[in-house]
Amino acid sequence: MAKGPVIVLTGTPGTGKSTHAELLANESPVPLKNINVSEWVKERGLYENYDEEWQSYTVDEDRLLDELEPLATAGGLILDWHTCEIFPERWADLVVVLRCDHSKLWERLEKRAYPLKKIQENNEAEIMQVVLEEARSSYAPQIVIELQSETMEQLESNVARIVEWIKLWLKNQESS
Repeated sequence: MAKGPVIVLTGTPGTGKSTHAELLANESPVPLKNINVSEWVKERGLYENYDEEWQSYTVDEDRLLDELEPLATAGGLILDWHTCEIFPERWADLVVVLRCDHSKLWERLEKRAYPLKKIQENNEAEIMQVVLEEARSSYAPQIVIELQSETMEQLESNVARIVEWIKLWLKNQESS
């Protein structure tokens, strides 16, 4: 049996990455290790400092990549993070960019009690398609997909679609 794919699940904070990743890990036809990269960075101390104003960590990218390399090489991985260009192109079998209407995104980030400046910056990033453009410039176009993530129906549909993609990927691995 082929190892599982490496799926990069990315999008502006608040687009539903972690929820998608959890459901996908549960519904995948092969075991997938789900790594919430932000949590991973915090738990393992893979940061240089904490920025009080932005309420976020400055990630030590070299250390992060060194830790993730053996897992990515082994396959069967979901990398859930708000950015994707840091991950080497050779790692990714599929890059999923989740999108959300900016007004809905604003509400989600307010519920998380993000500071106004952080809500504004993330909202602007979503409007300007920053993460999507980053994905498109970092990976082959045929592995980058953009999915709307605003409703439960879309969430379920997105996960089902990715599960179907995994099944096809596995079939292709077996025949090659």
